[in-house]
Amino acid sequence: MATTLKLYSLNYTQLRTYLIALAFIIGNMLFPQLAHLIPQGGFIFLPIYFFTLIGAYKYGWRTGLLTAVLSPTANYLLFGMPPLAVLPAILFKSVFLALAAGYAAHRFKRLSIPILIAVVLSYQLAGTLVEWALIGHFFEAIQDFRIGIPGMLLQVFGGYLVIRYSGRL
Repeated sequence: MATTLKLYSLNYTQLRTYLIALAFIIGNMLFPQLAHLIPQGGFIFLPIYFFTLIGAYKYGWRTGLLTAVLSPTANYLLFGMPPLAVLPAILFKSVFLALAAGYAAHRFKRLSIPILIAVVLSYQLAGTLVEWALIGHFFEAIQDFRIGIPGMLLQVFGGYLVIRYSGRL
């Protein structure tokens, strides 16, 4: 089921871009804190990507890119999570997610579960390859596919619901 809705493409010259990105950055800081209350919650729910997907899809790649770079960086600086050793891979995945979601929204101009599945799988596959190249361990690089399936499903279906019903935020 495809849904046509109002999608935006905000510019860096608009204050609104930074305010919306700030809201998504805060979401990407709070959601991981909640997820980490559950053992292995960060690995299972992949919370650092949730609001990046929503921001980039609904408000464009620029908003998504701000969220993608500043969320993991702020989380690391304030909470020490993600650990420095995995921060480059998470930053790559976040940036790729922002670009993929922004591109998909611009290209298709509608929202659907298959489009979101393609976006999530694209950033995960590209991120897995980069993570494998960075750490040199395939088994560790495919961790999101081993235990992060609930997080990917949350991104697809939860992201769909938030984007679909967010109105004129």
